[in-house]
Amino acid sequence: MDNTIVNINYEQTGLSTGTNPLGMREMQAKVYEARAKQYLLVKAPPASGKSRAMMFVALYKMAEQGIRKTIVAVPEKSIGGSFKNTELKKFGFFADWTVAPYFNLCGGEEGVNESRKVERFKEFLTTSKATTLVCTHATLRYAFKELPTEDFNDTLVGIDEFHHTSADAESGLGEVVRSLMEHTNAHILAMTGSYFRGDGVPVLRAEDEARFHPVTYNYYQQLNGYKYLKNLQIGYKFYQGRYTDALPEVLDDTKKTIIHIPSVNARAATGLGKYGEVDAIINALGKVVHTDYNTTVKTVQTPEGRLLKVADLVEDTPEDRNAIQTYLRNIRHRDDMDIIIALGTAKEGFDWRWCERCLTIGVRGSLTEVVQIIGRCTRDCEGKESAEFINLIAQPEASQDNVSVAVNDFLKAITASLLMEQVMAPAWNFKTVKEADEEGVADKHTLVVEGLKPLSSEKTKMIVAEQLDDLKANILQNDLIVKAMATDSYAETINQVLIPKVIRERYPSLSDEEVEEVRQRVLLDTVTKTCAEVVVKPDGNRFLKLANRFINLDKLNINVIDSINPFQRAYEILSKKIDKNVLKIIQDTIAEQKYDMGIEEAILLCKGPLKVYVEANGGQLPDINHPDVKIQRLAQAYLIIKNKAIRRKQGLDWEEK
Repeated sequence: MDNTIVNINYEQTGLSTGTNPLGMREMQAKVYEARAKQYLLVKAPPASGKSRAMMFVALYKMAEQGIRKTIVAVPEKSIGGSFKNTELKKFGFFADWTVAPYFNLCGGEEGVNESRKVERFKEFLTTSKATTLVCTHATLRYAFKELPTEDFNDTLVGIDEFHHTSADAESGLGEVVRSLMEHTNAHILAMTGSYFRGDGVPVLRAEDEARFHPVTYNYYQQLNGYKYLKNLQIGYKFYQGRYTDALPEVLDDTKKTIIHIPSVNARAATGLGKYGEVDAIINALGKVVHTDYNTTVKTVQTPEGRLLKVADLVEDTPEDRNAIQTYLRNIRHRDDMDIIIALGTAKEGFDWRWCERCLTIGVRGSLTEVVQIIGRCTRDCEGKESAEFINLIAQPEASQDNVSVAVNDFLKAITASLLMEQVMAPAWNFKTVKEADEEGVADKHTLVVEGLKPLSSEKTKMIVAEQLDDLKANILQNDLIVKAMATDSYAETINQVLIPKVIRERYPSLSDEEVEEVRQRVLLDTVTKTCAEVVVKPDGNRFLKLANRFINLDKLNINVIDSINPFQRAYEILSKKIDKNVLKIIQDTIAEQKYDMGIEEAILLCKGPLKVYVEANGGQLPDINHPDVKIQRLAQAYLIIKNKAIRRKQGLDWEEK
């Protein structure tokens, strides 16, 4: 079993957990600075304090900006607990956050069904003197349909876990947001722990999202400011056969762990069924010696004699699920739990601060889901110096039915790995030579690049400062780029055509000059983080180490960077994980997609014109780069047939399965 680990160390500055004179942590203070904006989009990781940031902004807007009421919408009732009554005055703020139980529609009051919640929502907005309400996304949607749009004037609508609307195209929440922006003077504060769009249909059109003022607080800022946690590892481990056979190598029963098994329909599923897979995991840990039937917690004895407390969240029986969830909500000590096994739960909003490791089995189609899972093990906690996210992924084998599925899975895994490294590593600041001369270079993460275009507008400065990770996520998830990133020969196309295309789609108002400014920063940041290490020489010069070569950054022209494929690392990682012959087949198969030629046409060309061409040229095969398009087509046809024959010989031609 192969694995690759990304290690990221943090300085433990304490900034993200310490508070200012108003009782605000670093992220909350950053959001509060933008409190006057009508539309705010806050992107910050789990445990950074987003719920309290919303309280600070809402209380300010109701006191100073003419906002009469605040509506907070969360994806599910359990997350509503983050917005319960909270004392803020004793820490320095001017008011406390209070929600009347009657208008806390996530409070679990018995006998209040969805219809009754909608009625209370309408009462809150039209006749009640109450100023705050907490509800689910669903309640907001239903109530919005029944109320005149103008009733939302002079309100603040806070939407927590905003990424839910991009994952669920049928949610309708995007339409609520657009309608509020078009037909009311309502203020909107949207918050999410995800940096990634592209998992589904976006909630907002690019022109709508451009109206939001972004506030970004990334994982690096969060983890760098922790008091205890100082190291995060991201690992992708590859197995053959069934994942249950690899468990002895990947399980570490000395670490507090959440294990997410694949769904029964996923490729990684073993056929044992979800209960059978839970049993296999428990058997890999040891032997069950006791079950507490009040809580369903299992005590498992390891071969070394250690006793582990194991929670099974895969169990569907309502009584058992309620019992274990109640137990987990009320644990107060590190020794109360050791291993949690889950399927669709224990992700978003799940709080087990002692968790040190997340073991996720199977490729996740949603990068948002990856971020949420990682957030389970990255909460700061006394005694926890290191956190680890491990994704256990099936390695393509000759027995697999569909090579393209395997390739897609690998690309998603590596894309996720690259994105996580982007978000969790420090941001680099790039300056032109002129800027460096005028302003100096005090920050150790600032690099001077000759030939770099200066940022000419407030828009491009905002994009680079606040949205670069988001933009890179869009780029890495673009279908054309994902197909191209596994090959050797697409660097120029990616850099000069595809990346500008994605930038224009996301920011349609940018001029060509502004697109180029942003493109250069994307390439610089990606190359610096994924392909290089920066070395400071005794003479003070900063060097970029690429492929064992040192390049003086003071002399580095942007055209040199354009000659490097910023996604080449994905290919290199792939080449370490699978047999080189299989990799070559995968690479050639992906390369065929640019030919726009079906197998039938390729066969016809090879039987007729190709045969004539080869005979006329003394047995010489046509050149794929020949200036004559007709000869190029003959070369393409030959390669398609050749690749198909190789796949057939290796048992990898899915068309024949």
